[in-house]
Amino acid sequence: MSSSDTESISNIIERHTLYTGTQINYMYICQTKLWFFSHFLSMESNSDLVAVGKLINDTTYERERKDELIDNKIAIDFIRKGDRIEIHEIKKSPKVEKAHEMQVLYYLYYLKKKGITNTRAVLNYPLIRKVKEIALTEESEKEIENALLKINEIISKPKPPEPIRKPYCKKCAYYELCWVD
Repeated sequence: MSSSDTESISNIIERHTLYTGTQINYMYICQTKLWFFSHFLSMESNSDLVAVGKLINDTTYERERKDELIDNKIAIDFIRKGDRIEIHEIKKSPKVEKAHEMQVLYYLYYLKKKGITNTRAVLNYPLIRKVKEIALTEESEKEIENALLKINEIISKPKPPEPIRKPYCKKCAYYELCWVD
């Protein structure tokens, strides 16, 4: 990564153009969805699948304090504090696990930039009783920084990127915006 790329990342963070975990997630799921969401076109409130995900979040890990908010931008499902800080995200299914991993890696990256280290993330898939631990590495930090630059590039465009048909498009809340039949 060149010094100009590093400066771009610093500028993004310093300008308080901090992205949400959802934006990082969408970067890996669908860049068209990312653009719509980033331009305040939120379709999630109309989605039954999103409602199911919220129900899973609300009805699992009930003893945990839910929906931790950091800097009014980063919403974490719950945090456990012990010898390490554990960031937990509850997900319905691992079908887009890479996007989930990048979302929690972004949280770890964000915390590191604020001086909070000794952290790890945990993805919780309660419906299939799967738990996956994630740690921030130098390699994943670089991937997050590249994703931040790419997100900035995508959302700066005057119109959304052309959609790419994927197996899960028909279940997406944004389907009608991309694929008008």
